Amino acid sequence: MRCLALRLLLLAVALASTEAAWATEPARFFVMGDGRLAVAHAHTGARADVRYRRPDGSYDAGALGTIRRAFRSAGDGGPGKASLRLIEVLSHLQHTTGVRPLSLVSGYRSPTYNEGLRQRGAKAAGGSLHTEGLAADVAFPRALLRDLWLELRRLECCGAGYYAKNGFLHVDVGRPRFWEPTTSRVDENLSAGNARIFARTEFDRYARGEPIVLTVHALTVPPLRLKATTTLVAASGPDVPVHLEAPGLAADDGCLELPATGTEVRVAGVESAARGHLVLSTCEPRIERTPPTVETNPLEVR
Repeated sequence: MRCLALRLLLLAVALASTEAAWATEPARFFVMGDGRLAVAHAHTGARADVRYRRPDGSYDAGALGTIRRAFRSAGDGGPGKASLRLIEVLSHLQHTTGVRPLSLVSGYRSPTYNEGLRQRGAKAAGGSLHTEGLAADVAFPRALLRDLWLELRRLECCGAGYYAKNGFLHVDVGRPRFWEPTTSRVDENLSAGNARIFARTEFDRYARGEPIVLTVHALTVPPLRLKATTTLVAASGPDVPVHLEAPGLAADDGCLELPATGTEVRVAGVESAARGHLVLSTCEPRIERTPPTVETNPLEVR
């Protein structure tokens, strides 16, 4: 425990140094690792041990592909999925603990594989973020589990599930929230009817005028209709109006019609410095439990 506390302190110092170096070496996410990730899938045997982020801050597409192949579910011949945001969070945990490789109890699950688990009575949520490459269940030494869970809660970056009996943490890059097995409510299918739609931008930090790509997730009953004009709600100062673009998806009433979860939408760019989050408004008529607004992660334009 004392060793982990020391690692967390050293990591906090390193993150502070990264913030100070923003002017010369932009860090694209608020939570990042050291640019390396070693993982081994506990069920498929697939492995990856790569440097996915170069010293200049750019990302290595080949290395990212190697990681994503290691995330594939059993019997899945597809490319596998793991979002860049999730990879950075896992690298952060690896850098914090020194555990190499991270043991994936579950990484990406194809929707078919996930539904098969549910039909066999396994504890798998309908609309699971595993099916979008946004979640991983990772085994850690039991002595580290609780402190890591509390660290994720402190960062407010992620979903964090604490499974002490099974020896793993669930980590996702959806809405910040936390739970234990008795409070997970996994059997209630909480995402049904679009009830838990959220959006994530490609990065957390952007330069002024840089296009912002965002993706809507947990869309269980498509299509989703979004107003093309929306707002960056600033943490301080005036809010900033922005316009959403999605070629081929615009309707005549000023709304965009997104056909599936994971559909990308582009913001042309914010020309003034701001820190806050985007609030997207949904258009009527709203399907089932679709909320009136959908929010992104916090972001910063500098």
